[in-house]
Amino acid sequence: MNALVLSGTNNLFTCECEDKIIRQCSVKGKVIKTDKNYYNPLAPGDYVKIEVDPINEEKGQVLELIPRKNTFARWNIKGKAPQLLASNLDYLILVTTPDEPPFRPRFIDRELIQSDVAGITPVIVCNKCDLASAEDADFEQRVSTWENLGYKVLRVSTKTGLGISELAEILAGKTSALVGQSGVGKSSIVNVLDSSHNLKTNELSKKYGRGQHTTTMGSLMHIELDKNRTASIIDTPGIRRFILHEIDYHDVGLYFREMQPLIGQCKFGASCTHISEPGCKILEAVYSGIITEDRYESWKRITNEIKTGDFDE
Repeated sequence: MNALVLSGTNNLFTCECEDKIIRQCSVKGKVIKTDKNYYNPLAPGDYVKIEVDPINEEKGQVLELIPRKNTFARWNIKGKAPQLLASNLDYLILVTTPDEPPFRPRFIDRELIQSDVAGITPVIVCNKCDLASAEDADFEQRVSTWENLGYKVLRVSTKTGLGISELAEILAGKTSALVGQSGVGKSSIVNVLDSSHNLKTNELSKKYGRGQHTTTMGSLMHIELDKNRTASIIDTPGIRRFILHEIDYHDVGLYFREMQPLIGQCKFGASCTHISEPGCKILEAVYSGIITEDRYESWKRITNEIKTGDFDE
């Protein structure tokens, strides 16, 4: 029968089967045939075919992976392979904060690039906006830049309820993954969307101002937004470093919406590095304010880290 992967690690996966029974399933022969060598064979959101254990009805074996609509992954340094975070998504909910933990716009820029590569619609959710102050000019400027580029941005607060109803409208009837660094409040967002869930949350590390890894592995849950609406949410583990994959450093500019139309229009064409060449359309756009200096710096850093393999947090 068919089944939906809810969570799992190594060779054991929790699957919601079409007969409404949730089973613990191992992968038969430990082989899932795909065209990519992922660090983990399955992820929350995957659909598979299973056979039920003839001795124990609560167990089974995964026989086959049903072709995926899309996947969202990051590069796993230790495993030296892409790590699947979620599959078959309608939305990627990219969660950030103005503070606690500190605002990291380049983290979001990387996620936006990977969502574009995967062909999944991103929604940027700025949580803990009740903590934002008038002094957070850098935060507001960058958020406005994303909005001006056409990205959907929501300002929310799980403390005050700000923006939660608008987020629920987006999530209703869809499958979405919450992605972000540790401590941004992904689990708190799920808890406030559906009070019947009581996902574990932790205080920030006082020493470093960073979140602790509360969610240790991704899991898909069905939440009840109200009496008439539900949503499927994949709560992914907190990430300290989001490393891109499946993209060449030459092509990073193609995933910056404000740069993409200018690529190839420079005096030196496709060979332009956009660093110091005369007649560079990218540099001209930076000098004229069409491309913000912060986004240009983000492009340079992301390009360099892919080129050199020296990744920032």
